[in-house]
Amino acid sequence: MIQGDKEIKIPILKVKVGDIILVKPGEKMPVDGVVIDGYSGVDEKAITGESIPVEKKKDDEVIGATINKTGVLKFRTTRIGKDTMLAQIIKIVEEAMGSKAPIQLLVDKVSFYFVPGVMLVAILSFLTWTALGQSLPFALMVFVTVLIIACPCSLGLATPTAVMMGTGIAAQKGILIKNSKALEMAQKVNMVVFDKTGTLTKGEPVITDVIEVSSSSFNILQLAASLEKNSEHPLAQAVINKAKEAKLKLFSVQRFQSLPGKGVEAIFNNQKILLGTRKLMENCQINTTAIENKMLELENQGKTAIILAVDKKIIGIIAVADTLKEYSQEAVNILHQLGKKVAIITGDNKRVGQAIARELGIDYVLAEVLPQEKASEIQKLQKYGNIVAMVGDGINDAPALAQADLGIALGSGTDVAIETGEIILIKDDLRDVISAIDLSRFTLNKIKQNLFWAFFYNSLGIPVAAGVLYPLTGWLLNPMVAAAAMAFSSVSVVSNALLMKRYKPNRIISK
Repeated sequence: MIQGDKEIKIPILKVKVGDIILVKPGEKMPVDGVVIDGYSGVDEKAITGESIPVEKKKDDEVIGATINKTGVLKFRTTRIGKDTMLAQIIKIVEEAMGSKAPIQLLVDKVSFYFVPGVMLVAILSFLTWTALGQSLPFALMVFVTVLIIACPCSLGLATPTAVMMGTGIAAQKGILIKNSKALEMAQKVNMVVFDKTGTLTKGEPVITDVIEVSSSSFNILQLAASLEKNSEHPLAQAVINKAKEAKLKLFSVQRFQSLPGKGVEAIFNNQKILLGTRKLMENCQINTTAIENKMLELENQGKTAIILAVDKKIIGIIAVADTLKEYSQEAVNILHQLGKKVAIITGDNKRVGQAIARELGIDYVLAEVLPQEKASEIQKLQKYGNIVAMVGDGINDAPALAQADLGIALGSGTDVAIETGEIILIKDDLRDVISAIDLSRFTLNKIKQNLFWAFFYNSLGIPVAAGVLYPLTGWLLNPMVAAAAMAFSSVSVVSNALLMKRYKPNRIISK
């Protein structure tokens, strides 16, 4: 914080609206504010989903919890505490989580009718044998035997044993499932919505294209990197990294000048070098008509195009973009094969969102969505009858993760996203989304098998315990035998659950 002419450190709780805050490179913005001095690139992807760092200069707004990447910024505080954008996002998350209806597991529905039904059968058996003239000890033994053999131990074990095995197998595969509701819901999902930045993409700008427009004695990438090594522009590091990969030696340039919002210029070998936007070229009376089609082609692919000119002659174009993660394409393809609809949600512009969707074959694009609007977009999809899984990693994804029927967070994501998600993908591999769905299907099938065996046993055991064979054979089931049979049914259910260790993924997934 700046107080007079001095820099002082104070706890964030003591920051007041109107205070002047100084933020150095690599530091987080503590609160929301407006820049009064300085120029820098700010990484806002955790809040807005914007993949490329955003340039900030005087009079631009900064958001708390975003990261200052390059220059020093001095800003005046405008919002603190519960009024900051981050606090508003957290409030939306809490509201969405509080309104989510609890899912009643299958066994709860069954038990609701089964237990009263057994009690009724036991009482009717007691009354029937009493009415038929049997002694009180005889009728009482029938009553007790029915209750023992129908003791719902196997019913009670059917779900937790399968859930325990399912979550254990998932954990071995790097998938943390927080509760049984998430495990049940995953197999019901028919639509998966992916956040773009940091989920489908790496969230870091890289050079994708270096295009020579006209012949020149210069290496385009080498010359561009020689200029950018002096720059604090958010995209400068991407150009420098590419030059380092190519092991290019960088030149020393003279009279370097950064032109905020436009690009950079410098002198090299007594020639004026420009690197930047169309606006920079137009301001310097350089005609860009010849490269317009190529520029539009790159921009329609969701890339940022930078023009390099030497002495008013355009010699090249460098394209920068956020690139896809390794398994994004494969994950989307498998989801389609499983009959799931796939959507992308992003704070980026429509052009970028549509470019990623085209490349991956995604069905729906929700672009230019603010963090506080993401939950309502998920809600709209749910109103159309979709059971929605949301996959994200940022603070801005938390409201959508909470609103979705199933929230899936990446282990590499922010603490807020991980706390909100019901399933966590530790390995940061999007194919694990499909693995979670398949494990859910497998586990639910095991629960149904367990319930079948539990009911099959009861459907045979209860009539015998009630004495239906007594008039024909004179044989009545002993309560001790009933207790042993009841224990055997529990063992069979547990054994069936243990067979889950033999789980093999769906053949589509294992390809």
